[in-house]
Parts: sequence; structure tokens; C-alpha cells
Amino acid sequence: MPTERSHYGIGVSPGVAIGVAHLFRQEMGTLPQRPIKAEQVEAEYARFREALGLSREQIVSVRERVGREIGEEQAKIFDFQIHIINDSHLAAEVKEALGRRLLNVEVVFTEAIERYIQLLSDIDDELFRERRTDIRDVRDRILTNLAQRRPRTMGELPFASVIVAHDIAPSDAAMMERGKVLAFATDMGGRTSHTAIMASSMGIPAVVGLHDMSVKIQDGEQLIVDGNRGIVVVNPVEETVQRYNREIFRIKAFEEELVEIREQPAVTTDGHRVVLSANIEVPEEIASARANGAEGIGLYRTEFLYMSRDELPTEEEQFEAYKAILEGLKPDPVIIRTFDLGGDKFVSHLDIPFELNPFLGWRAIRFCLERVDIFKTQLRAILRASVHGNLKLMYPMISSVDEVVSANAILDEAKEELLREGVPFSERFEIGAMIEVPSAAVTADIIAGEVDFFSIGTNDLIQYTLAVERTNDRIAHLYKPCHPGVLRLIKMTIDAAHANDIWVGMCGEMAADPSIAMVLVGMGIDELSTSAIAVPKIKKVIRSISYAEAVDFARELLKYHRADRIQEMASERLRSILPALYEQQG
Repeated sequence: MPTERSHYGIGVSPGVAIGVAHLFRQEMGTLPQRPIKAEQVEAEYARFREALGLSREQIVSVRERVGREIGEEQAKIFDFQIHIINDSHLAAEVKEALGRRLLNVEVVFTEAIERYIQLLSDIDDELFRERRTDIRDVRDRILTNLAQRRPRTMGELPFASVIVAHDIAPSDAAMMERGKVLAFATDMGGRTSHTAIMASSMGIPAVVGLHDMSVKIQDGEQLIVDGNRGIVVVNPVEETVQRYNREIFRIKAFEEELVEIREQPAVTTDGHRVVLSANIEVPEEIASARANGAEGIGLYRTEFLYMSRDELPTEEEQFEAYKAILEGLKPDPVIIRTFDLGGDKFVSHLDIPFELNPFLGWRAIRFCLERVDIFKTQLRAILRASVHGNLKLMYPMISSVDEVVSANAILDEAKEELLREGVPFSERFEIGAMIEVPSAAVTADIIAGEVDFFSIGTNDLIQYTLAVERTNDRIAHLYKPCHPGVLRLIKMTIDAAHANDIWVGMCGEMAADPSIAMVLVGMGIDELSTSAIAVPKIKKVIRSISYAEAVDFARELLKYHRADRIQEMASERLRSILPALYEQQG
């Protein structure tokens, strides 16, 4: 008799599904290795070019299918893979290695593309590490075509199943028969993986980051995938199945409520309005932001444009990217944050030296104010794009008013240049500062005189205030968003903003916690920006509370001295207001 057991990972697409496991594996076989003669190099390279062409056709076909069945924004996920196949540097590298090593193309191509994968592995940033799956998908497709094999797809599932895999490539997810995939459970992956984006877009529960679960599961075992809590239950007992069946019923009823309010504003029961926006990192997320009822983009991170490439993006490339985002959201606002590179987002072509403590080092606005050439190029691109939508510009990691004044001076220089060149740009857009350093929160009343809005970045604000690196497992328990020190800095920032007649938002993960969101509303926050999938839940919270009660509740919590007690009280209040949402939070 099999016993029930649970595996814990990261829930990246909400919902619960119950079904039997179907192990999905791409069997690549042993990489063939054989010597070739110098006169065979051209033929071997021609074979590689033929495989590239076939792979390009296949990915373009997948992209077209996703565009038709899911949406154009999700289809753009495959533009990155097409870019890799079209990369002339990769092709040149393979050709050079064929002549130098005199080995078959499967070997030299694998070695070349593995260097790309290793480059992304070395970056301490989840978003860029997740792109490894996209490149591995390209690698496997090209090798499959070189071997003239037919790739296995999820479209061949015999019946509705829970897909269990070490990893799932976006193209695998795209080709599945949607009615036969109940949920995903993978060893690899994170919140920003394209597979996670695909699962969320298709409304399929998914748990990733389950380590080695795929080798511990047998085909046909019964599974419960809990995408809300990031849990996979194997061989559940009857009592567990019944409990989750009740939860599925409650989730379905609650989701119907969320759909009903999707197009409605985030207004408390006594008429207080809060703006709800979405954070995005890549343009593919615009569709999800729209679908979940976001009223704009509260944080568009621009770092992606600078990474995974050999040279800096040109002004024209940046202009086209910002223009697409602004046009895609028009008339809703888009807050474009100037690039926050350095620290953990290391880019070799920026010549940022090694630092012992990069989080406190030469990064973000500090880097921009010294590398004016790079900073001004971005500002010119943003200014040019400003005529195509509702732009708001924001500087990251501000620690003093001097940095804002200096950044605005460079912005003025960029404007003067464009004026001289006769290039149009909008003069009427707001400029904001990210408040994520304690010194900025403490001097918010001073900084407020130089900007039009604040956006509180809680991830770094908590880290810097409590001196806790949240990715350090040994001290992660000390990372407490409800620490009185953090809450007081947030309240101080909100009060300083309002005293100077500017608005204040929040774009950190704290804004996506339903129990804390109502506390923030009570503290006076004007805008909350979260991941797109969190928007409906936060909107439900806001529409379920009165502003007067929220103010009283926040005032009461600020009197407490212990973070755990504050969090406990906030959770208890959420349970009393929205028990279904409280249960989803786990």
C-alpha cells in the first residue's frame, strides 16, 4: 500500500489539480563523437546550417500556434529562441571550431552553446538563469534535427494527466493538448521562467523547483498539485483528496468572484481609491497584466535589455523596446525604471569591477551618474518613446537628494540634445524616486521636493534595514516585512510624500501579500504594484475593507513591537474578511 508523501517547491501558477502522473522526458541519447577530415568541414557545417533552418521553421510554427491560441504577447517568448538560432556569432563559432578541432558538428555545437548556458548560470539573477531552459530547448531541437529524429511532444498524451518532468521547455508546453494537461510539476524552474509564464497564461496549476522529485515519481501514481502553496502530494489518502476537493470547489467559487471584479476599480467599501498596477520584466507579461485587471505598469525593469549580449543596446534598440511597452499599455501609465545594473546583475561589457559587497557597491544610480554616456543613451531612448504612451520615469536605489538632482540634470541635457536635433519628446511626464535605502526613507521629506512620486521597493528596503540577505538560508528567517523598523520607514515615506503633495506607491513583494496590503492601504499608500497574477487578489482585499477600518487597524499595528505578532494579527484579519483567500495563501 503506497504511503502519502509531500514534495515542496515554488508555486508559480495558482490552483489545485488532482490526477495521475505522466513522466515527460526528452531522450536525447548519447552525443555522437567522431573525427572528421579537413575536407569534410564544409559538408559538416552545411549539415549544421540545414538543422538550424529546420529548427527555425519549427519554432516559428510554434510561435504562430501560440499567437493564435494563447496570445501574441506569449508568442513573443519564442522570439528569444529565434534570436539564438539567428545569432551569427554562434554560427561563426561553430564553423571555426569545426576547422580547428576536426570533430563532428554535434560535438562542437554542443560545446559552443554550453558556454552560453554557463554564462547565464554565472549571473546571480533568477530571470536570466531561467533563460537557460530556453537555450537548452534550442540545443536539444538542433541536435534532434541533426540526428534526423522526430521530437516527442506533450501532444501525444494518452489521457488527462499531471505532467512531471525534470524541466519543461516553453515549446513543449506550447505544443501540448491543453485539455489533457491538468498541471505541471518540475524539478527545475523559478517564478520568472517562460514555462511558468506559459502555465499561468493558460491557467494550469504549476509547482516548480521540486529538486529531484521527477526521479521519485512513477508513471500512474496519483498526485495533487497545489499551485497556491507550492506543494505536490503523492499517493494522497482519501481524507487528503476530500480536503482538496473541497478546496477546489472553494477556489472555483472564489475565482468566479475575482473574474467579476476584474474590470472594476480598487475601491474600498467607503469609496477610497487605490491604484493597482503590475510589475513586468519582459514585454511578454503585458497580456497577463491586462488580463488580470492591472491599471498600468508600476515597475518595468529595463535590465533585460543589457544582459545576454556582447555589447550595449543601441539607443534605437532601446527606443523600440520602450515604445512597444508604452504603446501596448496606452493610455494606462508605465513606470520605466532606469537600469539597475551592478550588484547581483553583473554585465561583463560594462566593465564593473569585482566587489566584495556588490549590494552596497557601484550599482544602479551610482553607476549611472559616473557612466553618463550609457545613462544618457537610455534617457534619450526613454524620452523619444515618451510620445507613444503614458510615461513615468523612475530612478533606482536613491540614497540622497543629491543623486536625484544629478540625475535630473543629465535628463535635462538629454532633452536639450533632442531639442537641438528636432526629435520630439513629451515634456509632461512624472519623475519618481525608488525608496529602497533607509537613508532615502528617512530623508523622504527632502527628496520629495525634487520628484513627482515615490515608489517603495520593499525587497531591498527590508534587506538594508534589517541587514539580512534574504537569499541566505541561514538568516532568511530574520527577513521580516512586518518588522516595526520597516513599517515605520514605510509610514515615514508615505507621510513625507503626502505632506509634499506627491503620491507614493509600492512595487516590492510586500505589496502582493493580501494580509499586508490592507495594512498598507490603512497607512495611506496610493498605489500597489505586484506580479500580474496577484492583482485580482489584492483588488478583492481592497474592495472588501473600509478605509476607515484599515486606517484604525494600521494605527493599532504600528503600536506593536514584535514582527511576528504584527504578521499574525494581519493574517487573522485577512481570515476574518476573506477566509477563502486566507486558505489560498497557505
